[in-house]
Parts: sequence; structure tokens; C-alpha cells
Amino acid sequence: MKQVVFLQLKFKTKCSRFNFDKKSKLIELTSHKKMKNIFRIVSFLEGVSYLLLLFIATPIKYFQEDPQYVKMLGMPHGILFMLYIVLAIVLKKEMNWTNKTLGIVLIASVIPFGTFYVDKKYLQK
Repeated sequence: MKQVVFLQLKFKTKCSRFNFDKKSKLIELTSHKKMKNIFRIVSFLEGVSYLLLLFIATPIKYFQEDPQYVKMLGMPHGILFMLYIVLAIVLKKEMNWTNKTLGIVLIASVIPFGTFYVDKKYLQK
């Protein structure tokens, strides 16, 4: 019984710190921050993998006739790209993005250095 009372008091203290009076709002805030951080990480990794694929692996493939690097970087980049698209669509509602903003975020995924722009402009707020 003491543990339950202690947990309730601890929860009320946390909620008052964030000016929330319901558990769901606090969880929603935490979920929103976690989702945004996960998207930032995926965005960074997708951008780096795209740059490596475009400016290192592809020239090696065509100038040295060695497709090994494209094969090695292609699959991880494809997975990160799909994850980026899915997370952007899911995050649209949580970040209150308009359709125009979502379009910019999605188009940035196919432009070199675009994901870094998205991180700077829309995610570091």
C-alpha cells in the first residue's frame, strides 16, 4: 500500500512539473519526443548512407568496375529510406505538419543533403 501511495505522489509531482494532470498527456509528450528523436537518427543515417552511395560507391562501381560497394551500401540505404518515409508520415500528425511541409520532408529524402536540411529546419525546434 505504501508503494502505491508513493508512486501516486511521485506521478502527481511529475505531472505538476509539466503542467499535466492526466497520465495520458505525459505519456503522449514522452512518445512525441522519442518519435522525433528516432526520426532524427534515421534521417541522419539515411542522409549519410545516401551520400556514401552517391559520391563513393557509385563512382567506384563505374570507374573501377567494382559493384561491391553499391551492393554493400544499397540494402541498408533502402531500409533507412523506407523507414524515413514511414516515420515522416507517422510524425506528420504529432508535429502538426501541413501537407506542404510533409511534401518538403519527403522530397528532401531524394535530394543530396536534404535530410540534413529537414533536421535543421523542422526537427531542431
